Amino acid sequence: MAIRNILKNFNLFIDGRGFAGELGDYTPPSPSVAAEEYRAGGMDGPIDIDMGMEKMTTSYVLRNYSADVLALWGIVPGKLIQVTARGALESEDGTVTPVVHNMRGKILQPDRGTWSPGQSASITINMTLEAFKETIGGVSVTEIDVINMVRIVGGVDRLAEQRAALGI
Repeated sequence: MAIRNILKNFNLFIDGRGFAGELGDYTPPSPSVAAEEYRAGGMDGPIDIDMGMEKMTTSYVLRNYSADVLALWGIVPGKLIQVTARGALESEDGTVTPVVHNMRGKILQPDRGTWSPGQSASITINMTLEAFKETIGGVSVTEIDVINMVRIVGGVDRLAEQRAALGI
């Protein structure tokens, strides 16, 4: 049995600044379809209908008390924070594959945690996202742009026909 694509390490870039050596956990976005249950006459049971997407979120922990990141907090019209997570996936045969998450969003909550004497202070950053792109080994797997109504999965733009019907 081959062991493939084990996440060995990662780095995060927030608003263009790298945070190698200053990171704790990173929780990637988990895109989710907002499904509505539908059952009509002549159907033996309900099915789920895609009604768009749920709000995308991400969070990460900084193991330093970064004034630069704290200053990015809030909802500012026309201002989105660019965050890039880069990971190294390693397989048993020694192959290393890059995985990249490109995100744009807003910092809704910088959780300053609990301060204790003799312990480092960390910040947990919680963000909502308007855009997310995941690339593995140079291949785009998922690309979502909520505002521009783009949802590309496995190379297929699932909203292209809707955009065309709406004239956008």
